[in-house]
Amino acid sequence: MHTELHPFEPFLPQNATILFLGSFPPQEKRWSMPFYYPNWINDFWRLMGLIFYEDREYFVVPGQKRFDQAGIEAFCKEKGIALYDTACEVRRLKDNASDKFLEVVRPTDLQALLERIPLCDTIVTTGQKATDVIIDTYSCEEPPVGGSAELTIGQRKMHFWRMPSTSRAYPLPLDKKAEAYRKLFLSASGNFSIA
Repeated sequence: MHTELHPFEPFLPQNATILFLGSFPPQEKRWSMPFYYPNWINDFWRLMGLIFYEDREYFVVPGQKRFDQAGIEAFCKEKGIALYDTACEVRRLKDNASDKFLEVVRPTDLQALLERIPLCDTIVTTGQKATDVIIDTYSCEEPPVGGSAELTIGQRKMHFWRMPSTSRAYPLPLDKKAEAYRKLFLSASGNFSIA
Protein backbone atom coordinates (compact mmCIF):
# COMPACT_ATOMS: atom_id res chain seq x y z
CA MET A 1 0.00 0.00 0.00
CA HIS A 2 1.50 3.34 -1.06
CA THR A 3 2.25 6.21 1.30
CA GLU A 4 1.25 9.86 0.93
CA LEU A 5 3.48 12.84 1.66
CA HIS A 6 1.98 15.97 3.18
CA PRO A 7 0.59 18.11 0.33
CA PHE A 8 1.08 21.52 2.02
CA GLU A 9 4.06 23.48 3.26
CA PRO A 10 3.90 24.32 6.97
CA PHE A 11 2.14 27.69 7.42
CA LEU A 12 4.42 29.49 9.88
CA PRO A 13 3.92 33.27 10.24
CA GLN A 14 6.91 34.87 12.00
CA ASN A 15 4.65 36.30 14.72
CA ALA A 16 3.02 32.92 15.48
CA THR A 17 2.47 32.23 19.18
CA ILE A 18 0.18 29.24 18.63
CA LEU A 19 0.58 26.18 16.39
CA PHE A 20 -2.50 24.16 15.43
CA LEU A 21 -1.81 20.53 14.54
CA GLY A 22 -4.32 18.20 12.93
CA SER A 23 -3.49 14.65 11.87
CA PHE A 24 -3.18 14.92 8.04
CA PRO A 25 -5.22 16.54 5.25
CA PRO A 26 -8.02 14.55 3.62
CA GLN A 27 -7.67 13.31 0.05
CA GLU A 28 -7.63 16.08 -2.55
CA LYS A 29 -11.09 15.14 -3.82
CA ARG A 30 -12.43 16.38 -0.44
CA TRP A 31 -10.75 19.79 -0.56
CA SER A 32 -12.68 23.03 -0.97
CA MET A 33 -9.32 24.88 -1.08
CA PRO A 34 -5.63 23.82 -1.11
CA PHE A 35 -4.98 24.81 2.51
CA TYR A 36 -5.42 23.52 6.05
CA TYR A 37 -8.81 22.18 7.16
CA PRO A 38 -9.95 22.16 3.51
CA ASN A 39 -12.88 19.77 3.86
CA TRP A 40 -16.14 21.68 3.39
CA ILE A 41 -17.78 19.68 6.17
CA ASN A 42 -14.97 20.35 8.66
CA ASP A 43 -15.94 23.24 10.94
CA PHE A 44 -12.49 24.62 11.88
CA TRP A 45 -12.89 27.83 9.85
CA ARG A 46 -16.54 28.18 10.91
CA LEU A 47 -15.35 28.05 14.53
CA MET A 48 -12.73 30.74 13.87
CA GLY A 49 -15.41 32.93 12.24
CA LEU A 50 -17.75 32.40 15.18
CA ILE A 51 -15.10 33.10 17.84
CA PHE A 52 -13.42 36.12 16.27
CA TYR A 53 -16.27 37.71 14.24
CA GLU A 54 -19.48 36.23 15.72
CA ASP A 55 -20.20 34.85 12.24
CA ARG A 56 -19.72 31.16 11.43
CA GLU A 57 -19.90 32.00 7.70
CA TYR A 58 -17.17 34.69 7.92
CA PHE A 59 -14.59 32.61 6.00
CA VAL A 60 -17.08 31.09 3.55
CA VAL A 61 -17.11 32.38 -0.05
CA PRO A 62 -20.73 33.58 -0.51
CA GLY A 63 -22.80 31.28 -2.69
CA GLN A 64 -20.01 28.69 -3.01
CA LYS A 65 -19.06 25.55 -1.12
CA ARG A 66 -15.55 26.70 -0.36
CA PHE A 67 -13.60 28.72 2.15
CA ASP A 68 -11.86 32.04 1.43
CA GLN A 69 -8.22 30.93 1.45
CA ALA A 70 -6.75 34.45 0.99
CA GLY A 71 -8.91 35.77 3.86
CA ILE A 72 -7.92 32.83 6.05
CA GLU A 73 -4.20 33.30 5.38
CA ALA A 74 -4.44 37.04 6.13
CA PHE A 75 -6.34 36.29 9.36
CA CYS A 76 -3.74 33.73 10.49
CA LYS A 77 -0.86 36.12 9.74
CA GLU A 78 -2.57 38.94 11.64
CA LYS A 79 -3.34 36.76 14.66
CA GLY A 80 -0.08 34.80 14.70
CA ILE A 81 -1.61 31.38 14.05
CA ALA A 82 0.65 28.67 12.57
CA LEU A 83 -0.75 25.50 10.97
CA TYR A 84 0.58 22.05 10.18
CA ASP A 85 -0.12 18.41 11.06
CA THR A 86 1.44 15.79 13.33
CA ALA A 87 2.19 13.46 10.39
CA CYS A 88 4.19 14.33 7.27
CA GLU A 89 3.81 10.87 5.70
CA VAL A 90 0.87 8.49 6.09
CA ARG A 91 -0.75 5.40 4.68
CA ARG A 92 -4.55 5.36 4.26
CA LEU A 93 -5.89 1.95 5.23
CA LYS A 94 -9.32 2.79 3.76
CA ASP A 95 -10.37 5.21 1.03
CA ASN A 96 -11.71 7.88 3.38
CA ALA A 97 -10.73 10.83 5.58
CA SER A 98 -11.12 9.00 8.90
CA ASP A 99 -8.22 9.24 11.35
CA LYS A 100 -9.13 5.74 12.52
CA PHE A 101 -7.82 4.35 9.22
CA LEU A 102 -4.76 6.58 8.99
CA GLU A 103 -1.38 4.98 9.71
CA VAL A 104 1.35 7.48 10.56
CA VAL A 105 4.49 6.45 8.66
CA ARG A 106 6.56 9.49 9.62
CA PRO A 107 5.60 11.94 12.37
CA THR A 108 6.41 15.63 11.93
CA ASP A 109 9.67 16.92 13.40
CA LEU A 110 8.06 19.47 15.71
CA GLN A 111 11.38 20.68 17.08
CA ALA A 112 12.45 21.72 13.57
CA LEU A 113 9.09 23.44 12.99
CA LEU A 114 9.30 25.32 16.29
CA GLU A 115 12.77 26.61 15.44
CA ARG A 116 11.11 28.51 12.59
CA ILE A 117 8.54 30.18 14.89
CA PRO A 118 10.53 31.36 17.94
CA LEU A 119 7.60 33.18 19.62
CA CYS A 120 5.38 30.10 19.67
CA ASP A 121 4.62 28.83 23.18
CA THR A 122 1.39 26.91 22.57
CA ILE A 123 0.72 23.70 20.61
CA VAL A 124 -2.88 22.69 19.96
CA THR A 125 -4.08 19.33 18.65
CA THR A 126 -7.47 19.23 16.95
CA GLY A 127 -8.22 15.53 17.27
CA GLN A 128 -7.33 12.28 19.03
CA LYS A 129 -4.97 10.96 16.35
CA ALA A 130 -2.90 14.18 16.45
CA THR A 131 -2.87 14.03 20.27
CA ASP A 132 -1.76 10.38 20.23
CA VAL A 133 1.16 11.17 17.90
CA ILE A 134 2.43 13.90 20.28
CA ILE A 135 2.06 11.65 23.32
CA ASP A 136 3.80 8.74 21.58
CA THR A 137 6.62 10.98 20.32
CA TYR A 138 7.26 12.97 23.51
CA SER A 139 6.02 10.59 26.25
CA CYS A 140 4.02 13.40 27.84
CA GLU A 141 0.77 13.66 29.78
CA GLU A 142 -2.44 13.68 27.74
CA PRO A 143 -4.45 16.85 28.37
CA PRO A 144 -8.20 16.49 28.87
CA VAL A 145 -10.35 17.56 25.90
CA GLY A 146 -10.58 21.35 26.15
CA GLY A 147 -7.65 21.49 28.58
CA SER A 148 -3.86 21.73 28.61
CA ALA A 149 -0.72 20.12 29.97
CA GLU A 150 2.96 21.05 29.91
CA LEU A 151 5.15 19.69 27.12
CA THR A 152 8.90 20.08 26.56
CA ILE A 153 10.23 19.89 23.01
CA GLY A 154 13.99 20.26 22.82
CA GLN A 155 14.73 23.11 25.25
CA ARG A 156 11.29 24.71 24.94
CA LYS A 157 8.50 24.41 27.46
CA MET A 158 5.16 24.52 25.67
CA HIS A 159 1.50 24.69 26.63
CA PHE A 160 -0.08 21.62 25.02
CA TRP A 161 -3.85 21.93 24.44
CA ARG A 162 -6.14 19.12 23.29
CA MET A 163 -9.18 20.58 21.56
CA PRO A 164 -12.40 18.87 20.48
CA SER A 165 -12.15 17.76 16.87
CA THR A 166 -13.64 20.17 14.33
CA SER A 167 -14.84 17.20 12.28
CA ARG A 168 -18.62 16.80 12.28
CA ALA A 169 -18.04 13.17 13.19
CA TYR A 170 -17.07 14.42 16.68
CA PRO A 171 -20.34 14.45 18.66
CA LEU A 172 -20.39 17.95 20.16
CA PRO A 173 -22.48 20.92 18.96
CA LEU A 174 -20.61 23.78 17.28
CA ASP A 175 -21.37 26.26 20.09
CA LYS A 176 -19.90 23.84 22.67
CA LYS A 177 -16.77 23.41 20.54
CA ALA A 178 -16.56 27.21 20.28
CA GLU A 179 -16.60 27.50 24.10
CA ALA A 180 -13.55 25.22 24.33
CA TYR A 181 -11.66 27.10 21.61
CA ARG A 182 -12.55 30.47 23.21
CA LYS A 183 -11.03 29.27 26.49
CA LEU A 184 -7.84 28.36 24.62
CA PHE A 185 -7.53 31.77 22.93
CA LEU A 186 -8.31 33.66 26.16
CA SER A 187 -5.45 31.88 27.93
CA ALA A 188 -2.91 32.06 25.06
CA SER A 189 -0.31 34.76 24.63
CA GLY A 190 -0.69 36.75 21.41
CA ASN A 191 -3.08 38.96 19.51
CA PHE A 192 -6.34 37.16 20.26
CA SER A 193 -9.04 39.76 20.78
CA ILE A 194 -12.15 37.63 20.37
CA ALA A 195 -15.79 38.55 19.81
